[in-house]
Amino acid sequence: MIPGKVIGRLVASQRLDAFKGVKFLLVQPIDERSEAVGKPVVACDAIGANVGDRVFMAQGREATFPLPDKFNPADLTIVAIVDEIS
Repeated sequence: MIPGKVIGRLVASQRLDAFKGVKFLLVQPIDERSEAVGKPVVACDAIGANVGDRVFMAQGREATFPLPDKFNPADLTIVAIVDEIS
């Protein structure tokens, strides 16, 4: 699981049929102190995250599981919204 913060939305003029109905978000990976790590990435949204939300992303084959079409080429998918850090 990769932690991140949603910083924007991505609008695609064309997409694969496997991504029909899937929202794409721009996510900045973060560390345990909520500081940016590396460059922003594009992730599929499986749970309805919004800009400003802290999230966890699944990577690799596990990123394909929460999406409607199981035979999609997703590499990153948002699978959890962080409500609170204590």
